[in-house]
Parts: sequence; C-alpha cells; structure tokens
Amino acid sequence: MSADDASTGRPPRPQYGEYATPEEQRARIQRPEVTEALDAGVAPAPAAEPEPVPASATSPLVRGPRWDRILTFGLLVYGLVSTVSTIVQLLDFPNYAESAARILGSQASYTNLSAGYVWGAAAALAYGVGWLVTAVLTWRRLGRGRVAFWVPLVGFVVTATIAAVCVTIALTGDPQFMSGLLAAVPN
Repeated sequence: MSADDASTGRPPRPQYGEYATPEEQRARIQRPEVTEALDAGVAPAPAAEPEPVPASATSPLVRGPRWDRILTFGLLVYGLVSTVSTIVQLLDFPNYAESAARILGSQASYTNLSAGYVWGAAAALAYGVGWLVTAVLTWRRLGRGRVAFWVPLVGFVVTATIAAVCVTIALTGDPQFMSGLLAAVPN
C-alpha cells in the first residue's frame, strides 16, 4: 500500500488489472491505446465499429468425432475395394452366374448371354454410381462436422438392393439356368 493510499483509507490502486472486469481486460489486450490512455489518466476513445467479416473467413474447420472419421473412412475404402471387385465380376455375367451356381452345389450353365451382359452391366453401373453418390454425401456430411459413419452403410444397402434386382432379372430370364439351380436344391 502506498503512502497516499494509507492516508485516504482507500484500498491500493490496482497495478496489474486485478480489479478490471473481463470486458476491460479484453479491451486492454486488444487495443494497446486503451492501456496507454488509462495509464495517462485520460478516458480512452471509443472503439471504431469493426467491418463485418464473412462467416466463411471466421468459422474454423468443423470436425466431427475422430472415431466417426476413422470408421467412415474405413467403410468408404472397404466399399471402394468391394465395388471395384464386384464390378469386374458382373461385367462377365455368365461366369458370375455359373460361379454362384457352383457355390450352391449346382452345375447349371448360364445360356441367356445377351440379357446377362446387359443386366450385369446395369448392376455394375448401379454399384459404381451408388458408391460415388455415397462418397459425395459422406464427404459433405463430414465437412459439416456431422456424424457420417451411417451414410456408407445406408448407401451399401440401397446400392446392393438395386443391383440385386438387376441380377435377379438376369438370372430368372434364363429358364434353363433356373431349372438347373432348382434341381440342385434338396426336397
């Protein structure tokens, strides 16, 4: 306590801003001229109105939870690998159908080649477009900082359903192949 403060009975004058309100502290930090004016015993000049800054320039990069980004990225990569390998198989639809028949224990041969190639290509296109749409929707959601792991899962279900319809049409369009499959099913 200084001698001047002791004679008046007032508390000591703050030296480091300990009695300043948070607003006063921020003003001193942001505007050095406020500190200089207050130290000189003069009222500081009011702050000029700042120019508005576009929201895109001030908003930081928004990120969702780390576990979501890792899981989402893993699902997209797995989906891409799976999609590419499935597209390659579907483009040779007769071989694809006969491989499926062998897995089911049948020696059926796929004979409706023209329909098989058309519907196989349609199913391959569905997988490719489905993955691209899923990836775009996922990245948009991740860019907004929202949980996105479910988007690749839903995208897979929708895409696989559309492709399954195409494959089913191709398989049922070959009566000889279907009778060979049904013959292998035990009664």
